[in-house]
Amino acid sequence: MPRQIFKWGKKMKKEQWKKLAKIAPHVQKLVNKNLLYESKKEQIEAIRDVALNIRFIINPDKDMQLMAIKKEPVSITLIQEPDEEVQLEAAKQSGFVITLINNPCRAAQAEAVRQSNYNALLMPSLDKELQKLAVKLNENTIQCLPNPDADVQLEAVKRSWKAIKHIPRPSKEAQLEAVRQSGYAIKFIPNPDKDVQLESVRKHGFSIQFIPNPDKDAIDAYNASNSPYMEKIKHINGLNKSAQIDEVRHNYHNLGLIHNPDKDIQMAAVKQDGCAIRYINNPDKDIQMEAVKTTPHSIQFIPNPDEDIQLEAVRQSNYYIKFISNPTKNVQLEAVRQSGYAIQYIPSPDKEVQLEAVKQNGEAIRFIPNPDKEVQMEAVKQNGKSIQFIPKPETDTQLEAIRRNYHNIEYIHNPSKEAVMCYLLSIPEAARLLQDPSYDLEWEEEDEERTMEETSRNSTLRAASD
Repeated sequence: MPRQIFKWGKKMKKEQWKKLAKIAPHVQKLVNKNLLYESKKEQIEAIRDVALNIRFIINPDKDMQLMAIKKEPVSITLIQEPDEEVQLEAAKQSGFVITLINNPCRAAQAEAVRQSNYNALLMPSLDKELQKLAVKLNENTIQCLPNPDADVQLEAVKRSWKAIKHIPRPSKEAQLEAVRQSGYAIKFIPNPDKDVQLESVRKHGFSIQFIPNPDKDAIDAYNASNSPYMEKIKHINGLNKSAQIDEVRHNYHNLGLIHNPDKDIQMAAVKQDGCAIRYINNPDKDIQMEAVKTTPHSIQFIPNPDEDIQLEAVRQSNYYIKFISNPTKNVQLEAVRQSGYAIQYIPSPDKEVQLEAVKQNGEAIRFIPNPDKEVQMEAVKQNGKSIQFIPKPETDTQLEAIRRNYHNIEYIHNPSKEAVMCYLLSIPEAARLLQDPSYDLEWEEEDEERTMEETSRNSTLRAASD
């Protein structure tokens, strides 16, 4: 779609345009001729002096783009539609800039992840292979990947069984890999099935103490191992109720050794550590609530917590919504009102949730694909700079951002005619200049392909003359 650009008016002279550009340099974004730096030599010197000056150069060539990025990687935000080579160079200079590139190419994403697994946490839409690369570098990365699939889970657990702690709903393959590595792994697996129990006990007999109501095959395997823990199980089940409560208060894992513990024993265990709830089959609501109050992330061990339980966890920290498979609408709202960034853990949030998220933090819009106009407006009202995370902001959104601070035009790649006028009129000296009748701003539709060809041809001629 053609965009409207400034052309030389019948009344305005080049020197008038240059004077206007010196006062309001971002007018350069919307004219089809270079005002501040006309020759290629001037352009190169400008970039060499300050990399961010590339924003004031029409269609800088590849060498200029690479020069700017090597000097200041964030300058990639000022280059319209940087190609793969430019994106990759930016990522090599600083992996963090991957978050500043709209629709980064896969090569740049991979480079950012190789530099630091932390960069993977900043990209909401990594493909499966890049997720696997991230967890190979650091298994703990998996805790920030939304709904990692079975292969990604397995890759993380292969690196360290401890990754199973950060997977709310681990696949069976990941569970088996974890228990083969360590007998302690089964502590962090909610409701392990008979095969996982059996594998754990065969490899590490003592792990039976961490299995609530172990399967018969697991018990038989344990008995065959002649493990000393069988004596411990017999001992603790021979104690009276008061002594059993003392045992679980001393070590909540002892709850897993008690056959059919009553509610008082269950309560004593979850008060000691909410994660003890993993050893309780079908805990009632009181037990669930106490567990979550004590240890909020224990909600991951409750298969279908009701809204009250979900709210209790999320009120302690919005982060815990990550461990809830199907959070209710009220729970979603509670989380994003604490931190707009919590929206990244909510699959398919509706418009009301989106609005609450950006009202709390405008930059949360980066986690909302294709936000509508109302969501865009709320985001820039909260933080004008958040417009940089909106690939194609509506004109009204642009105006709102510029009214809040005219410098926000820096974050708009293709500002509309109305946005540019708002920017110019926001600068008192430029506004006074435009009152002069000789400053005749004319607009016309730009044929972008033709303009690119003309600019390229003119640059070649300038380079030859230089």
